[in-house]
Amino acid sequence: MHVLGVRVYGKRNLFCALRFDVEALEIGWTQRVKIVEAMAHALSYLHHDCTPPIVHRDISSNNILLNSQQEAFVADFGTARLLHTESSNQSVIAGTYGYIAPELSYTIVVTKKCDVYSFGVVALETIMGRHPGDLLLSLTSPPSENMMITDVLDSRLLPPTNPIVAGDIVLVATIAFACLHPKPKSRPSMLRLSQEFLSRRKALSAPLRTISLWNLWNRKMDFVHQSNEQVISAQV
Repeated sequence: MHVLGVRVYGKRNLFCALRFDVEALEIGWTQRVKIVEAMAHALSYLHHDCTPPIVHRDISSNNILLNSQQEAFVADFGTARLLHTESSNQSVIAGTYGYIAPELSYTIVVTKKCDVYSFGVVALETIMGRHPGDLLLSLTSPPSENMMITDVLDSRLLPPTNPIVAGDIVLVATIAFACLHPKPKSRPSMLRLSQEFLSRRKALSAPLRTISLWNLWNRKMDFVHQSNEQVISAQV
């Protein structure tokens, strides 16, 4: 399923849905995981199934539309760019402040990994209920073992008690941290993330309140190591 917003009539964006309490309470944890999953599938399609690949360049909560069933659609392709292997992929900076990959501050080369970073920001925003600006600043180094995932989840919702749903929330947070790696080549591909959501979900074996951000920081290294191995294999 490729959820790209071609016709957007009657839809609202994720930013507004999370901003207002009444609407945010209508989007439970299962729906929020599905929103992130839909984004992953859509970006995987753009990056890996289109010829040439398409980089959106402006993934933000403003450009994720929701219908009345809380289904997500990636919209606004006004800044999208086709990637051509035989020509330069340099371009002026595009995107929304707070979602732009940090490497674009010193390079103008457009890559898929720019979208991956933005996806990570929106994934965190979806489960936190707000833009993760302060958390992003703190992630320049491993977080404190005393900061728990329940400390940053959207407090307007009760923490998930279903082990499967709790496991999905941990998966989203772990994936998001991997996407926010400062080195673009160490970020996972959207294809890898799309496949991760399609694989069998794992129930969380420990209470969610016992999972620290430090735990998730270490788990995200699995994605980083596999991404680096893929890069090395491609170069051999």
